[in-house]
Order: sequence, then structure tokens, then C-alpha cells
Amino acid sequence: MVQYNFKKITVVPSGKDFIDIILSRTQRQTPTVVHKGYAISRLRQFYMRKVKYTQQNFHEKLSTIIDEFPRLDDVHPFYGDLLHVLYNKDHYKLALGQINTARNLIGKIAKDYVRLLKYGDSLYRCKSLKVAALGRMCTVIKRVGPSLAYLEQIRQHMARLPSIDPNTRTILICGYPNVGKSSFINKITRADVDVQPYAFTTKSLFVGHTDYKYLRYQVIDTPGILDRPFEDRNIIEMCSITALAHLRAAVLFFLDVSGSCGYSIAQQAALFHSIKSLFMNKPLIIVCNKIDLQPLDGLPEEDIKLVSEMKAEAAKTVIGLGGEPNDDGVLLTMSTLTEDGVIAVKNAACERLLNQRVELKMKSKKINDCLNRFHVAMPKPRDGKERPPCIPQAVLEARARKNEEKEKRKLEKDLEDENGGAGVYSASLRKHYILEDEEWKEDLMPEILDGHNVYDFVDADILQRLEELEREEGLRLEGEAEEDDLEMEGKELTPEEQKALAEIRKKKSLLIQAHRIKKSTAESRPTVPRKFDKDKTFTSERMGRQLSSLGLDPTAAINRARGRSVSRGRKRERSLARGDDAMDMDIDQPNKKLRARSRSLSRSRSRSQSRPPSEVIPGEGFRDSAQKVKALKIAKKSVKARNKAARRGEADRVIPNLKPKHLFSGKRSIGKTDRR
Repeated sequence: MVQYNFKKITVVPSGKDFIDIILSRTQRQTPTVVHKGYAISRLRQFYMRKVKYTQQNFHEKLSTIIDEFPRLDDVHPFYGDLLHVLYNKDHYKLALGQINTARNLIGKIAKDYVRLLKYGDSLYRCKSLKVAALGRMCTVIKRVGPSLAYLEQIRQHMARLPSIDPNTRTILICGYPNVGKSSFINKITRADVDVQPYAFTTKSLFVGHTDYKYLRYQVIDTPGILDRPFEDRNIIEMCSITALAHLRAAVLFFLDVSGSCGYSIAQQAALFHSIKSLFMNKPLIIVCNKIDLQPLDGLPEEDIKLVSEMKAEAAKTVIGLGGEPNDDGVLLTMSTLTEDGVIAVKNAACERLLNQRVELKMKSKKINDCLNRFHVAMPKPRDGKERPPCIPQAVLEARARKNEEKEKRKLEKDLEDENGGAGVYSASLRKHYILEDEEWKEDLMPEILDGHNVYDFVDADILQRLEELEREEGLRLEGEAEEDDLEMEGKELTPEEQKALAEIRKKKSLLIQAHRIKKSTAESRPTVPRKFDKDKTFTSERMGRQLSSLGLDPTAAINRARGRSVSRGRKRERSLARGDDAMDMDIDQPNKKLRARSRSLSRSRSRSQSRPPSEVIPGEGFRDSAQKVKALKIAKKSVKARNKAARRGEADRVIPNLKPKHLFSGKRSIGKTDRR
């Protein structure tokens, strides 16, 4: 379990926001209505309540900040030192101390002014004391503004720290920069640490988790360490030193044998010897990485000697646990690029850590309380015969047969590789069908549509027949086109007529294009009434001129167009005459006469249907039309207010009242529980 969750620390507001929050809460949560006619005791109580409430809010908020930030003396030494490295323990304690001082000062100010308010002799004096008290409290908060800002920065940084449990099973990876530490943690855990081909890509601690023998292990990737004096190391390196010093973990010291990290084996060995005091009483494994670039056997003699010395030192680290120096599994090789030996390194580290933890538990006093509860039953020998463990021959033969079958049987993956790979090979889904005849497996499945098998209607020669049909149709269309060009209405055309026909067809195509353009822009184009058509675009004279220019006689076309317009006019006359009498439907009359008559008809009809509102009807009780107009005006005025307050709908274009009730209504007065 992770004991320290720094993500839950409450946000620390800035000095200005802090004051706004507290004063706003005081204004909202305390009464705001007071009159100078109240008794002096009531006035004093009113203003004392405000001062006490403000002080209480300041105290709660500041106490939350002080309590939620971890005390460096109470947390695990690892976290205490890590926070000291990152933020400087003195500055951190100073900021929290200033917040604590501010809390005490605000309490003292409230106490003093409440005492003064007890002797306030007027509304003005009580109010002045209240304003002074709140002003001094706000001044105290303003002075600790820098400390609040510093603590907020620390809170944000602490929230980004990884959740490391100092007491669980841990594997710690350390070494020079760019030796493959982050690549290793990415391989054995689900962590996603950034890997780049330059030093100090990892600038803080990263945590991943892995499993071994059904147990969870946390793996910590530390930033690279350089071989230099302790006081010269920067914050990034000190994070690694802190983790090595305080965490009980199996340590993997990474060694780049290829030298591609930019540091020689001699420099890496010097770093190992300078920090070997941090490895005491911890399982230590030296991991030679990047053997794909440089095998360990191919190193120069002096480098091999340095690696051997490191191996001997690593074997000595277990002496403190009561064992003899044992160099088995102390030096391992691997390559994170080819993943050769990665799992072996992980398993060795987990195994050594597990053995050490078990050994420590066996040496502790608590084990005595548990051992007396265990009883291991051993069978008593009934005779002197030796009975070694034995596996029956039948079981061995069955196992051998099973292994042979497994070797013989080809998997779908093997078949895919043999037959062209993914995207080329398509697995047969029918190969495991149980049928009487094996050949039936690849038969086509019948597709049934409307009770008929579709395959019965499939013609094998359909494409050939379709080509023949298309060829025949093409020949027929070509013949028809030639006949149309040469003949019209069964007669051969003269060269002049063919020329005229070509002109007409060209004109026709242009008209069709113009019509399509006009149709596509119909929505956005304004319609011009005929009487405003100054260009006279559509007239029979113009049509006659165009036909004449093409060498055609326009008389018949003009007569036909005029005949249509006359018939349209007659239809209109009949429709107008229809309103007067059914007998007039078939009588044609001159146009002017008909218009006059229809106008008189409409007038008479409008008179019969409605009358002006000012006209007096007998029985209404008005003396004359002036009196009726006046009465209507008064009635309209009387319902105006009522109509205004009528219920508005969604479609009414109104501007609603933008003042929300809960912000602009007054506070509740004494005796009322509803503040609105």
C-alpha cells in the first residue's frame, strides 16, 4: 500500500484570492441588514458576529493548508530526503511556519477587536471597529502571499511525483546516463519512459510494476549519476542517490560495455566504487548491457579486469546478511535492443530480493510466534527398503507420443508463413467440418433467394453474351446516327438545309445550357415582372427576327404564340366573370368592360361583408361614431397592462431579466427563514 498520496492536497489560493474567498463567504453567510435604531447590544452582537466568523474561516483554511502538507520529520526518510532535495527543507518549513504565524496573528486580532466591540457606543463606532478588524486580517494574509504562492508551486510539483511505496518489494535501476536503464524498465513493465540517444533524458524517478511468482514488484528507474564529488551533484543526480540510500531494494547497476553512452568502462567502474557504500545489505547485480554491439568476451584485458573487480565487490555485499561471498548470478549480460537476457535479469533480481526478504523475516523475532503453529508431517519408515520417486513407463510413453504429435501438427501460423504470409494466405474455415466425404468440404454453399437456389439461375457464358449484345447494339446505334444525319422526315437534305439544321442544333444546345445555368441560380436570382422587362427579352417580334436570321418562316410560330396568349386572356375573363353569375361563364366580353364590372362587383362584395369599426350599429348604445371610437380607445388602454403581463412563449422576442434572484435579492430579516 502507498502511504503517501500527495495528489489529495487541497489547492493553495493566492493572497488576493484567499481574501476574496473569505470576505465573500462572510458577506453571504452572515446578516447584512442593520439599523441605527436597534438597541446597542444588538448592534454590538451584529458586528462581533462578522469579526468572529471571518476569523473562524481564516483559521479553518490556514489549518487545512498546514495539516495537509507533509511534515518532513514524520514521513519516511526517503520522502523526507527527496522533498529536501527538490524544495530545500529550510524554505519549506519557513513557508509553513509563516502560515502558522499568520493563523495565530489573525486569532489575536479577532480577540482584541471583539473585546473593543463590547464597549462600542454607536453604530458608526461598531462598524469602524469591524472594518479595522477585517482590514488587519487581510493585511496579514497579504504579507504571507509569497509563502502561499511558494506552497502552491510545491503542491503542484508534489502531485506529479510518482507513488512509491518505500516498504514493498522494489527493484532499483542505476548507472551512468544513456546506458539503457529506461529501455529496460519499458521492456519488463508497462511504464512508458521517454528513451532518447542522449544523456539525462530521464530527469526524475519513474515507477513501473512487474510480476514474478504471483507477487507484484515495483521497478524504479533513476536518473543517470556522474562520478564526481557529492557536493557537486545536481538535483537530478541527488534523486537517484536518495532512492539508493533509503529504499530496501534489489539494485541493478547498469554497465555499458560498448562505450556508446560516451563513458568508458573505467569511468563506470570508478562510479561503482564511489557509491558502493550505498549498496550495503542489498542484493546487487551488475548488468552488462548492449552486448549486441560489443560482446563481453571481446573486451580488452584491462576492461575485463575492471569488470571482475566489480563482480567481486558485488559478491561481498551479501556478507552482512550472514552468507558467504557468492558471485553466482552477480554479473549478467543482456541487450535491450534484441531483448536477449532481459527476462533472465528480471528473474534473477526478483529471486535474490525474495530470498533476502525471506531470510530477514526468518531472523526476526516475529517468526517465533508463527513457527509453533506449523507442523510438518513426515512418514515413518516401515522397512529398510529404498523407494525413490518413480514415473510409470506408460505415462512416459504417452508424454513422448504427445510431444511427437505436437511437433508434427502444423499450426495455422505455420501454414500462413508457408503460403505467402498475412494478407496472402486465407485460412479455410471448413477444414474441421465433420462430413461423410472429405471432398464435400470445399463444395459451394447454396444461396437461397425466394425459395430458389441462386446457382440454378447463374449462366456461365453471361459475360460473352453481354459483349455480343453490346457490340450489336453499338452497330445499330451507329447506323441510326448516320441515317439521322443524312435524312429528315424520309427525305435527303440539301447542303443548305444541312447547314441550317446544324445552326438550329447549335442554337438549341446553347439555349439548353443557358436554361440550366438559369435553373441552378434560380433561388438567388430576383424575379423581374414582365412590365419591368426593359430589354424585352421574350417577345414575338424578337422570336420572328431570330427565326428569319436562320432562314425560316416565322409566321406560323408567331400566330401560335399569339393564339396561346389570347386563350390565356379568355380563361382569365371567364374566371373573373364566374363570380357574378353562373350564366356568364361562356360569354366573351370586351376586356375593359369586364375589368370595370369586376371592380364594381368586388366593391359591392366588400361592403356587404364588413363595416368600419367606427360605424354605429343599432342596439350598441352609442350616440354616434365619435363616442364609439373613444370607448374602443379606453377599452384598449385598460387591457394593455394585462396583456403585457401575459405568459410569454418561446417565439416571443424578449430580453429576459439578467439579474438572477439569488444574487440580487435581499438577506433574510429577523424572524423569517426564507431569505427571498
